[in-house]
Amino acid sequence: MKKFLARVEQEAHRRAEYRRIRDEIAGLSWRDQLDIGINAGDADRIARQMIWG
Repeated sequence: MKKFLARVEQEAHRRAEYRRIRDEIAGLSWRDQLDIGINAGDADRIARQMIWG
């Protein structure tokens, strides 16, 4: 049971990190997005890849 709860806690942490990264990318100005070669539409994919590989 402890392992299960640890996994649930870890997944909750990952989801929080995913949302933070996604929102940070989506909140960049268009100029900053252009400078690093992404757009707000990529935020979901990039955040997912950073967290879950």
